[in-house]
Formats: sequence, C-alpha cells, structure tokens
Amino acid sequence: MGIYLNPGNALYTETFNDTIFVDKSMLINELNQCIKKASKKYVCVSRPRRFGKSTDANMLVAYYSKGCDSHNIFDSLKISQTEMYLKHLNKHHVIHINMQDFLSISHDINEMLEMLRIMISEELEKEFKVRPTIPTLFIYFNKIYSETNNGFIFIIDEWDCIFREYKEDESSQKVYLDFLRNLLKDKPYVSLAYMTGILPIKKYGTHSALNMFKEISMLNATPLESFMGFTEEEVHDLCKKYNMDYNEMQQWYDGYMMSKDISVYNHRSVVYALMDRKYENYWTSTETYEALQVYIDMNFDGLKDNIIQLLSGESINVNTSKFQNDMTTFKSKDDVLTLLIHLGYLGYNSYDHTCYIPNKEVSTSFIDSIEDSNWQETTKALLNSRELLEATWRKDEKAVARYIEEAHLDTSILTYNNENALAYTLSLAYITARDHYTIIREMPTGKGFADLVFIPRYDKPAMIVELKWDQDVKTAITQIKEKKYPKALDRYQDNLLIIGITYNRESKEHICHIERITNKRN
Repeated sequence: MGIYLNPGNALYTETFNDTIFVDKSMLINELNQCIKKASKKYVCVSRPRRFGKSTDANMLVAYYSKGCDSHNIFDSLKISQTEMYLKHLNKHHVIHINMQDFLSISHDINEMLEMLRIMISEELEKEFKVRPTIPTLFIYFNKIYSETNNGFIFIIDEWDCIFREYKEDESSQKVYLDFLRNLLKDKPYVSLAYMTGILPIKKYGTHSALNMFKEISMLNATPLESFMGFTEEEVHDLCKKYNMDYNEMQQWYDGYMMSKDISVYNHRSVVYALMDRKYENYWTSTETYEALQVYIDMNFDGLKDNIIQLLSGESINVNTSKFQNDMTTFKSKDDVLTLLIHLGYLGYNSYDHTCYIPNKEVSTSFIDSIEDSNWQETTKALLNSRELLEATWRKDEKAVARYIEEAHLDTSILTYNNENALAYTLSLAYITARDHYTIIREMPTGKGFADLVFIPRYDKPAMIVELKWDQDVKTAITQIKEKKYPKALDRYQDNLLIIGITYNRESKEHICHIERITNKRN
C-alpha cells in the first residue's frame, strides 16, 4: 500500500462508517463498463464544490486499489449485486493524485510537476523494480507496461486547481495540460482515467490536449446524471429516516436539473442540515458570497438586469457554447452565466438552454451579494421585502403600494410598459415571501390564469394577486371573483387574501386593494 500507488481504503471507510451515508456505489458499475475501452476509458466529471466529488474519488480508490481489501465495505452496497463486482474489486493498480496537494506546496507549475514526478516515481520503483533511463513519468509507465503488462487506473481529484489558482497564467496552464496529455493520451497502460474538478477541460482554440475525455458536467451529465449529487429519492429517504421536513429540504437545496427527470441536491448542505436539524445557508462555509459578487458586478451586457430577472423567479436564455472553461476569459454575459452554472450558483435546463436560481440557499447568496454591492433600488427593494409581506398580511393597502413603488426599478428589463414588467417587480419585491410560500406565475385556476399565486407552506394566508395597467384597482378584484380564481385554492378558503394591484402611467402611482375571503365550514 502506498500514498499515490495503490492507496488503502481509510478515507472511504470513514465515509462508510459516518452517521449519514448514502450508497452511490452504482457509479462504479458505470465505470466498470469503461475499463480498457478506447472510446470510454477517459472520464472527466466537473461539478461544484460540496457535491461529493472527492467522496466519489475515494470510493473508486477503495474499490479498485490492490493496496487494500474492501469486501467489508462493498459487499453490503448496491454494486455487490452487479455482474462485474468481483472481477474488479481490488484487482487494479491505482494511481490516486489530488492535484491541490501538490499545488499548495509549490511555487510554480514546474516545481509542482517535478514534485509529483519524484513522489510517484519512488513508489513505482519500489513496487515494480523498474527504473527508466529518462526520468519522465509516461516513459516510466510505458516501461512498466512493456515489461510486466500491468495497466493502471488513474484517479485525479481537483484536476482543474491550476486554472482556478493560476487564473491569468496561460503559459503554466498549457504546460499542465501538456503534462496530462503526455501522461494519459493514447497510452496502453491507461486502463481508466477518472478526473474530477469544478471546471470542464480548458479550451485553447485548436489546442486539443485532452480531447479524448468524455466530459460530464452541470451542462451535460449524461450518463452519470444520478451521481452528480443526492437525488430526490435519496433525500426523501434521508428526511424520513431523520424525521426532517422533505418539502423544506427541497426548497432549500434541490433544483439542479441534470435531465428532465433527474434533479439533484447540494450534497454537503443536505448532510449539514440533517446533522444540525435546521435549514440554513451552508454555502458560505466553503465559498463566500463575495466570490459571487465579483462576477455579477462585472455587469457584462446588462447582466445586472438578468440577475434581477433571475431573482424574480424567471429563467433566462444562455449560450454556453463559447465559454472557455476558465475563470477569466469573459467576452459576454453568457460566459459569466455559464461559469456561475459550473460553480453551482445557477441551475441549467439543457432542453431549452435556460438558467435559473435553483433554490433558497443560492438565492440568499445572491441577495447578500447584491446588498453588499449596493445596487441602489434593487437593494432597497430586497431590504423592504419583509415589510411589504407583513403589510400585505395586515391588509395595509397604502404601505403595500408604497413598498411596490419603491421596488419600481429603472432597468431595461423592468422598464414599465405592460403587466409583465409589473409582475417582475412584484416577484422581486415579494422575494422574502419565498420563506413561506411557493409562488406561481400565470397559474391556471377557475376560468383563466391568475397573475401571481402564493401557496403557503405553513400557517400563513394563501394569496392571489391580479395586476392591471391603467385600470381601476377594483377591476382586478372583480376579475378574481368573476373568473373564480379562488376555486383552485379551495383548501385555503378559510384563510385567503385576494389582492389587486394597478399602475397608472399618467400619475406614476401604484394602487393596492386587499380583501380577505373567509368561508369557514361549520
């Protein structure tokens, strides 16, 4: 058993024995299909921090490595029921490298790669008694393979740390990519190469250093969609086991759509919520909202307006194809939005190429960033949101109108010219309401579509909001009643607010009218 060659299973044993454990071992079955297949044996998985990348890497080491016996772990997991389970269990020479470990103790890329070469070469020589005449890793592996016919599984964690820490150093990045290409590409000794990171493989125009890899990312997770985080089924089972509210967990941490049918949760936040027995923003424990603030303050092509639209609950179109897979090459807001998808600050719908804020945890990080950036009217609207909601509950019509007026933002996306723009303003102004409600725009109900419907998750009143433009506010209330919008909220008929809001273009005034509908059953 070595440190880098054929490590033991100590790290994954700790995970397996932890209080909260989710069996993701069927990832191994997917990778077993790739071993020694030229078109499949290179896999690069990129997903945000806190989504279990290192845990998966440690699991693969524990399963494949000849340096340990892991029957006591995997015999009880799902992988043990598969056809190739025993064929590969602890049957391979494994090279496990965490690139961040080497980067953190070096001063430049050349020193880092030299340290890596020395440390791995020492273990190879000790195990195989082979020494090449040229001290280069790929030559060393080639010589071992030619003399012993031994192949290797490479598991490389934090592979992209160079691009995150040497953001501006393109020369060092190319040296690093060339090193990986020489080590891995078209080499018979590579039985499987599995890399993990936050960013996909860096693009350098025609420089295709690592084009042999199948890239699994937040943009395209096929065929590993269910291994990109905790699935809804897994979280539902955890909530049931630990007596936690699944709906609340879903609001806080779900929302990353890997396909039309598979949505995943932030792995670490779910675990922390279960351990602490409370739901809150665990995001800032590893990546502070200041990092997000840097990107949204760039304001490429009016990016701030899109952030407002996202905060109001909308999805926006994004072109991800030109992103260069680094943290500095930004030519448009699409590049910034694509980076935010890879970092986990935005979700992505591949079927219609749109992005969105996935859950409450991420939304609070956006709000914190905006408030610290002092986006003037936007910041004021966010700070007033709590007061607006409480004014609505107590039917203070003048206060509601005043707060909405203050949320009337002078941005390109929210320039007032129709009811849709008014709806954006309302969605943003009521952002605090998401703590208590599921908010639906254009909800089919009765004989039409209600503009905004607030469905409570707790004991707050349900709310139906109808918006009008240059009309009497009573018209909005009348429409709610005549088209029987409350019918779809029958279960809330004993605690339901109907709200009309109108804007007069001539007077520049908002007017609000609120009625409480009660239909208590005897």
